[in-house]
Amino acid sequence: MPSKWSMVAQTLTRPYPVSMPMVLLVLIVPFYIFIGEFMPGRTLHVPELPLDRLVPLQPIWALVYGSLYLFLIVLPVFVVRQQEQIRRTVLAYLMVWSAAYLCFLIYPTIAPRPAKVIGEGFSVWGLRFLYSADPPYNCFPSLHVAHSFVSVLTCYRVHRGVGIGAALCASLVGISTLFTKQHYILDVIAGMFLACVAYFIFLRNYSRDELPEIDRHLAPVLAACILGILGVGVACFWAVYELSREMV
Repeated sequence: MPSKWSMVAQTLTRPYPVSMPMVLLVLIVPFYIFIGEFMPGRTLHVPELPLDRLVPLQPIWALVYGSLYLFLIVLPVFVVRQQEQIRRTVLAYLMVWSAAYLCFLIYPTIAPRPAKVIGEGFSVWGLRFLYSADPPYNCFPSLHVAHSFVSVLTCYRVHRGVGIGAALCASLVGISTLFTKQHYILDVIAGMFLACVAYFIFLRNYSRDELPEIDRHLAPVLAACILGILGVGVACFWAVYELSREMV
């Protein structure tokens, strides 16, 4: 174990390149909120299928939505360590964000949220927090799903097991967007399709042979550490909820 943790330290202290595409990606992320601010007053579309009406609102899925999406944001930062793969991954993210923004502007949509969230408890509190943090617009395609699956596909290039586990997490994120009434089924499908297009353009041709063995060997360890930290984060979130109840 000491040697393994020294290898983890060696991997994480390796210089992480900061490129212009990376800076650009960080700069365009806030436009997700800005685009939503311009939606009131526009004609908003509802890409609903009959099957969407059969999916009930389940507040417990808000915890899955928040925690696993955060996991899939952080995972490539620790698992993807080679400069060329980092460059390709950032370009893939840039593509899905830019394409999604263009769709949001051309085809503005509104989420199928209820007018009011009924009930009490930690999961209901979490769903209300989610609704307050994320505007009910920018549905098609699901950017959460597209970003999650780009993370899955680039991590799969490093370690198949980690990629498969991440794919399960991304699938749960996609399902959670339906049960929290954040998205429609077509949004999820479009998000997955967008991620696959980005993968075929930027990541498919990146050879696994270019990866050092240490990166493949440590990927499951790093993924497990991130999950553990997120578990602590969820526990802290629950503690905030309990404290807010006592203060009422």
